[in-house]
Amino acid sequence: MFQDPRDFQICFLSLFLGLGLWLKDWTLRPDVIFCAIATCLIVQSAASLLQVREASAFSLDWVGSLRSALITGISLSLLLRTDHWYTMVFAASVAILSKFSIRVKDKHLFNPANAGIIATLVLTQDAWVSPGQWGELGWYAIAFLGAGGIVLGRVGRWDTSAMFLATYGGLMVGRDCWLGWSWDVASHHLSSGSLLLFALFMITDPRSIPDGRWSRMLWAACVGGLTFVLQTVFIVPIAVFWSLFCLAPLTPLLDSLQATQRFQWQSARPASQG
Repeated sequence: MFQDPRDFQICFLSLFLGLGLWLKDWTLRPDVIFCAIATCLIVQSAASLLQVREASAFSLDWVGSLRSALITGISLSLLLRTDHWYTMVFAASVAILSKFSIRVKDKHLFNPANAGIIATLVLTQDAWVSPGQWGELGWYAIAFLGAGGIVLGRVGRWDTSAMFLATYGGLMVGRDCWLGWSWDVASHHLSSGSLLLFALFMITDPRSIPDGRWSRMLWAACVGGLTFVLQTVFIVPIAVFWSLFCLAPLTPLLDSLQATQRFQWQSARPASQG
């Protein structure tokens, strides 16, 4: 335990989910959370059984693949809301299967949780994401930053979060200054707990973002810029999720332009499905 960076991420995301159940969000339903996590684990196991040809390779990566599936299930539980358990089963199934079915050079194209969220919002009628569900600045924002810092330090992807927040935040502050608005407007957007969760735990998924450092920073800046445009020009309330989804195809292009070593989880072999 805690030899793999995903162990820290699982613990911290579980803590935030527990805080949501205890303190903040009455829309969190234990039965829906159970369906999200159970579906991710079951679909990951079934897909791995079909994918892996050698039993020895499968056994070595079994625990690692379940770690990733568990992170996806908790992430869906934190960010996606629905009144029906079967809608969450659909979201979790799409999330995990996207890792196996949409790949470029043995690397999955989309962040699994993000793919599940977008597919569910587009194809169903009873799912939603509340951008401000965690409220604004508070003691838990410090917890988000501290927990995210530990995970990013272990994974080495802090530059991605920093560039995204700097780009998006800089554009928001610049716009408000240009329009003569008070600092409260930008602060309202930048202090969202959902934005912090996205910036610290979703956009930094090392298995679906560019491998090279400068490629990651350019990509993160593009995500931040598109988020700003979608939110302020087209008034898209969940702009961060659409930006990440739409710009995912840039990853293989940037990987081809900056050749570097492919990221592997500490406990995984190169054949891992992450």
